Amino acid sequence: PKSEHRPGSRPTATMSALRKALALGAVRAAARRAAPGVASSLRRARPVAPVMQVCRRPNSTLPPMTADRYPIQRGDFGEVTEEDIAFFKSVIPESDVLLADDKDGSGLEAFNIDWLGTVRGRSRVVLRPSTTEQVSKVMAHCHKRRLAVCPQGGNTGLVGGSVPVFDEVVISTNKMSKIVDIDEYTGIMTCEAGCVLEQVDAKLAEHGLRMPLDLGAKGSCQIGGNVATNAGGLRLLRYGSLHGTVLGAEFVMADGTVVDTLSKMRKDNTGSYLRQLVIGSEGTLGIITKLAIACPPMPEAENVAFLACSDFESVLKLFKEAKKHLGEILSAYEFLDQECVEVLTKWTGVGSPLETQTPFYVLIETAGSDAAHDEEKLHRFLERTMEDGLVDDGTVASEPSKIKAIWEVRERITEALKHDGYVYKYDISLPLPKLYDVVADTRKRFEGNDGVTRVVGFGHMGDGNLHLNITGPQYEKEVMDSLEPWLWQWTRDVRGSISAEHGIGFKKRDVIGFSKTPEAVALMATLKKTMDPDGILNPYKMVQVPGCP
Repeated sequence: PKSEHRPGSRPTATMSALRKALALGAVRAAARRAAPGVASSLRRARPVAPVMQVCRRPNSTLPPMTADRYPIQRGDFGEVTEEDIAFFKSVIPESDVLLADDKDGSGLEAFNIDWLGTVRGRSRVVLRPSTTEQVSKVMAHCHKRRLAVCPQGGNTGLVGGSVPVFDEVVISTNKMSKIVDIDEYTGIMTCEAGCVLEQVDAKLAEHGLRMPLDLGAKGSCQIGGNVATNAGGLRLLRYGSLHGTVLGAEFVMADGTVVDTLSKMRKDNTGSYLRQLVIGSEGTLGIITKLAIACPPMPEAENVAFLACSDFESVLKLFKEAKKHLGEILSAYEFLDQECVEVLTKWTGVGSPLETQTPFYVLIETAGSDAAHDEEKLHRFLERTMEDGLVDDGTVASEPSKIKAIWEVRERITEALKHDGYVYKYDISLPLPKLYDVVADTRKRFEGNDGVTRVVGFGHMGDGNLHLNITGPQYEKEVMDSLEPWLWQWTRDVRGSISAEHGIGFKKRDVIGFSKTPEAVALMATLKKTMDPDGILNPYKMVQVPGCP
């Protein structure tokens, strides 16, 4: 290797630490080839790090009512009466019919306020059914009485889609948490919508399987909500979206009709794929109650590399090289900027595993069936990219505890940002060459503005998904007005999407036109009107139906 210091690269003395680690890894790989049985010690799943466990604000301050902050009028829906509550109690155990202390929803804050603490409804009734039959009976009654309903899973959504806007009846799937069946031969799991992602992943691991989805909110988010929002997450690069891995769904329509499409067949060409209607529909077309999901085998070997890059061009080139040289074992490629590390260290105590400070960091995960092969392939890749000047510094981990520690750097950014003040949070997808340009432009836009503390960018390179976050001491309308619609126009101009994986919810409903044509939006509204004529399912969200608020 050349010893001279290249522009943008780390000095040789620093780089040698990673080279020594790679050399040690090569020795270990050789030892495993000589004694194959040793490799079995790496055949363990990465322990999950529970984060985002509580869906309430870290302090006692309540956000303003959504109806007061946003210009929106309540729809022509019925209001819950004592007779309605009596009916609910005849269908669902009384302990699962939760009532507010007053008309503002006091006592039900965990269901009325989103995880970010930016929107707040005033539902007076929360129902926790435990069976599809109970959901069906409740929906039939609400349809008859024209009572608006807000379906809710783990309430970890970030666009206001999982909480009521006014006094909608909240139907929580918390009690629908059974894993119905796991087929070890096909890898297909059937479960209820209220199963928590982390718990499902742990159960699947007992059968040598894993969920095709991984999120920072896995300790709280529920499978039904994941599918309803078509969540993307950290494993999309490897396993694709839920549109491909969800094989069947059972859901309840607005009038209480139960639609059972729980097919476990990978090939089922008998007409329209009705399950696709509810994937990404955000509870506006039906309430998901059960799902059949194709789950891949648990990898027998995992490695994680945390790398420092001097500029975003190196991040892009490194991704291209990773796809080319890591190929079938590449399972995740995440990036974050130095500002992410700073806010993470300040509020969580978690810092970068590297001594080097650089503008950008990359987390690469590999997953395969042969530890020695995978490590050797990763090490060759890292040596090559170091010589090319794409990587300035780095560390590699194959032990579960060290892998977990590195993943925490990426997964706890959102948690740290919450403590930094009010968060203006954006989830967009952009062409890769433009992915970080919007972060730089946002910083320029708010340079010298006391209403903004910091601007950070991180996300999933594999699918062009950027998480743009702007924090400030408190919510300021001036800052919001400067962000929107400027950011939507910026995204539209490069033919990106205003929502990559968080959905549309309440916050983005009126700007969906920046990513969808008028004809597409009109067709979505027609579908909503057809399946939910009275608009009682999650109103004010996703798409506006003509004549409705």
